[in-house]
Amino acid sequence: MTIGYLALVLHAHLPFVRHPESDYVLEEEWLYEAITETYIPLLKVFEGLRTDGVDFKLTMTLTPPLVAMLRDPLLQERYEAHLTQLQKLVACEVERNKFNSHLKYLAEFYEKELAEVRSLWQKYDGDIVGAFKQFLDSNNLEIITCGATHGYLPLLKMYPEAIRAQLQVAVESHTQEFGKPPNGIWLPECAYFNGLERAIADAGLRYFISDGHGIMYAKPRPRFSTYAPIFTETGVAVFARDQESSQQVWSARIGYPSDPVYREFYKDLGWEADYEYIKPFIMPNGQRKNTGVKYHKITGQNLDLGAKQLYDPYWAREKAAEHAGNFCFNREKQIEHLYHSMGRPPIVMSPYDAELFGHWWYEGPWFIDYTLRKAYFDQKVFRLTHLADYLKENPSQQVARPAQSSWGYKGFHEFWLNETNAWVYPHLHKATERMIALAQREAVDELERKALNQAAREVLLAQSSDWTFIMSTGTMVPYAVRRTKSHLLRFNKLFEDISKGAIDSGWLEKVEYMDNIFPQIDYRVYRPLSTPVLQA
Repeated sequence: MTIGYLALVLHAHLPFVRHPESDYVLEEEWLYEAITETYIPLLKVFEGLRTDGVDFKLTMTLTPPLVAMLRDPLLQERYEAHLTQLQKLVACEVERNKFNSHLKYLAEFYEKELAEVRSLWQKYDGDIVGAFKQFLDSNNLEIITCGATHGYLPLLKMYPEAIRAQLQVAVESHTQEFGKPPNGIWLPECAYFNGLERAIADAGLRYFISDGHGIMYAKPRPRFSTYAPIFTETGVAVFARDQESSQQVWSARIGYPSDPVYREFYKDLGWEADYEYIKPFIMPNGQRKNTGVKYHKITGQNLDLGAKQLYDPYWAREKAAEHAGNFCFNREKQIEHLYHSMGRPPIVMSPYDAELFGHWWYEGPWFIDYTLRKAYFDQKVFRLTHLADYLKENPSQQVARPAQSSWGYKGFHEFWLNETNAWVYPHLHKATERMIALAQREAVDELERKALNQAAREVLLAQSSDWTFIMSTGTMVPYAVRRTKSHLLRFNKLFEDISKGAIDSGWLEKVEYMDNIFPQIDYRVYRPLSTPVLQA
C-alpha cells in the first residue's frame, strides 16, 4: 500500500507573440523553439509511456495565449519554415564535419532528433493542442488553466472586474478548446492576494497553486504545512509548492541541470560558426542568433565558454536516468518521513515551468520519462496523482486563509513592480477604468460590438505579466516596452473612436487580425455586476 502522493505539475506558457504585419520577428521564435525542444519532446515521452503500458499521471497548464498561438494557422506555417531551415542547417553540419568524428556524431544526432520532431508534427497535422488533449482524454494528463493573458492579479485587485475578466475569459477559452472546463488554475506567477479565492470560486474553479509560503503562513497555521492542501472559506483548495523537490530541479547551483555532463545552453553555433557560412541561418538583417545547434557540455560552471568540452548525448541520457532515480529515491524517503510525522499520507506537489524541460535543460524530457517510469515500476511508497483526483480521494482538509505570496524574487510582488516597470501601472489602471466604462454600453451595431470586443482584447494583452517580468530581468526590454505601449495605444484609440461614434472600420479590421486572441470574447465580461446598462 502506498503511503503518499507525488503530483508533478508543468506550467506551459508563453506570451502572445504573433506579428503578421512583419515577415520576420525574432520573438516569434520563442514559440518555435518551445515546440521543437519542449512540447514535441514531451509528446514523444507520453507516447512512449503509453506504448509501454505506463499509466502515468501528470498535471499541465496550457495557458490561453500558448493555446491560441499553437492553434494559429499563420504561426503553424511559419513554424514549418523554421523547422525546415533548422534541418537544412543540420544537414550542412553533417557534411561540414564529416572528417571530425565527434562533431559528425553530434550533427547526425541532431539530424535524427529533428526528423522525429518533423514526424510527430506531421502525424498530428501541426495540432499540438489536440495531441495533448488525447492524453487529457485518457486521464494521463490533467490540463488546467491560468490567467487569460497571465496578468499579475495582485496588482489588479483594485478592479474586481479585471480579476473576473482574467479568470472568466481563461475558463471559457479552455472549455472551448478542451471540451470541458478546467478543475484548477495555476495563478499567474503563483501570485495570490487575500480575497482572490472568491473570484476563483465564482469562475467555477476548484483549486489553485500557490508558492510554499502562501500556505506555511496561512491563518490559522496549517497543521500539515505544505504537505496537504488547505480549503479556503469559499471551498476552493490551495496546493503549495514543495521546496525540497523544487530545489533539486530548479537550482542553478545544486540542481540536476547544472551537472557538467549536460548540454551547455549558452554556447550556440549561431554565435560561433564562420559568419558567411552561418549567415543563411541567422536573422534576415544579418544579426547572429541562437540556432539551437549546440556541441558542448557544461563541463564546469565557472569555466569560460571557450573551455567547454564536447557534449555526448549518450552519457547525458545516462545521467538523466541517474538523476531520475535520485529524485524518486528522495521522494520515497521524504514521503516515508512525512507519513510517520503526520500520521496520514502526505502529498508532495512539485511544480516547474514546462519550458525548463528541453529548452533550458535539454535532457529534461528524458528526466521526465525516466522519473515517470521509475515511479510506476520501481517503488511502492508513493502514487502519482492529479490534483483534482487527490481532492476526490481526500475531500476533508483544514480550512485556512492563505498568505499573500508569489514565486518571484523574495516571494511577494516586487519583481513585477519596481523601478524598471512601475511606469506601466498608471496606464494599465487607466485603461482598465476606461474598459469598465465601455463595458456598460450596449453596442449600437455590429461594428461597435467588434470595436468593444477588440478593446477588451487589447487591455488583456497589455496586462500580461511577461512584459513587466522582462523589464525586470533586463533582457529583450525594448520589445516588452513596445508591446505594452502598442496594446495601450490601440486600446486608447478604440476608446476614443467608440466614445465619439467614429470607428475606423479599416483600421479595426487590421488590429483584429494582428491581435486575434479570444475570438469568442464578450466585452461585457468587464461589466460591473450591479451596474445598469448605459445606452449609447
